[in-house]
Amino acid sequence: MRLRIFRTLIGSGPQGMTPGALTVTLDVAPSTLSFHLKELLHAGLVSQERIGRSLIYRPSLPHMTALLDYLTAHCCEAVGGECEIPPQRNRTTC
Repeated sequence: MRLRIFRTLIGSGPQGMTPGALTVTLDVAPSTLSFHLKELLHAGLVSQERIGRSLIYRPSLPHMTALLDYLTAHCCEAVGGECEIPPQRNRTTC
């Protein structure tokens, strides 16, 4: 579920989404969504901003990039091999 939420927020770009829009898009109960958004916030993968009476959730692209860089750098350590990492794609910002 967290991956689905995160993917949806990545797709929304920097404008982010409200919990109501996420609930409809993902067809998930509001309480379930709230639980997982709290964990994504705690992990630093999403940010939350209050605009008037609305909450807007956005993906934290710098944290996502740092996580991907870490995972790529430590790929296959446990098996002592080197991973074949495809050439880095151009990273674009939203």
